[in-house]
Amino acid sequence: MQRLPDTSLTVALASGGREHFGWGQDRHLAADLFDAINSNTRATGQWGKGKAPKIPPFPRPQTKAKAKKPSKRAATVAQLYQHFSRR
Repeated sequence: MQRLPDTSLTVALASGGREHFGWGQDRHLAADLFDAINSNTRATGQWGKGKAPKIPPFPRPQTKAKAKKPSKRAATVAQLYQHFSRR
């Protein structure tokens, strides 16, 4: 597991799912560079007031949100004693 390439399916599944397959450090850096160039273009362009174009960010894999489990109430000492003293 330690020497697998960062674009392998095993690393992708550990990162959050199949949509991360092929997304290594180089692809993440390229997407960040793309977004930075677009932000710079939008910020320094000679646009009319309020006429700057809306440039969409580079599409990245999304992780699915895990469903929260209901929290269990803490058991009291009396409940634990009762539970373990049953036969």
